[in-house]
Amino acid sequence: MFEIPPNLHPANMPLAFLLGAWEGEGVVEYPTIQRRLFKQRVEFAQNGKPFLHYISRSWEIDQAGNELGPLNMETGFWRPRPDDKRDDQEGTPLEVLLSHPTGFLEAMIGEIRGPRIEFATTGVMKVESAKDYRRGHRLYGLVNGELMWVYEMEAMGEQLQPHISAALQRAPAG
Repeated sequence: MFEIPPNLHPANMPLAFLLGAWEGEGVVEYPTIQRRLFKQRVEFAQNGKPFLHYISRSWEIDQAGNELGPLNMETGFWRPRPDDKRDDQEGTPLEVLLSHPTGFLEAMIGEIRGPRIEFATTGVMKVESAKDYRRGHRLYGLVNGELMWVYEMEAMGEQLQPHISAALQRAPAG
């Protein structure tokens, strides 16, 4: 059973349900790549400060669930900003900072509304060899105990459109 850590920073309370590890399967597709199945492990950790550390790793799988090789990885920080909430805002403001091994860093802003989290790109910084990436939009939600998420991407000359989706279940730590 999930327990809230005693040292959890109060700003992180809206994200407490994410803490720990999540695993599951999903689909990745885009006009510039072939549709593939993948498995994913996501971990959210905290250290008493007003942010969560996030890391995601994924592996391509076949129809039987056999691992074929590594896919993407990303890491970063999710920063709830409860003191920045506007009077007309329903949820808690959120800043997300992500680092991608394909050569770019991404800043995103959004909102936490109970077990629903939505955020979108506000800025991208790239190294010279980075792939063409313009922006993303993500939606996470806790539905019947599963962490469901979808990611829309604008890249490689394509418009913003669905790219990745997955359903994750709580997993053992480690």
